[in-house]
Amino acid sequence: MSQVFSEETHRNLLARIPHCTGREIADWLRTVEEGPALRFEEKVSWLRHEYDLAYGHAKAIIHEHDLRRAARNLR
Repeated sequence: MSQVFSEETHRNLLARIPHCTGREIADWLRTVEEGPALRFEEKVSWLRHEYDLAYGHAKAIIHEHDLRRAARNLR
């Protein structure tokens, strides 16, 4: 079962990702955009296994990608 993070936890995770992974959020979002078209949890698993990310980091990246994609679609 998937964990649900608060907005504050999500922002804190995003802030730590560059330090923990050596890559900026924008790089990760491009990776997700160019990656396979999967459902949310499948994308999380793909990032975890392909790039050896922690579950929380992978989930935060996918969640942020989905938030930004939804914002683009509202314009």
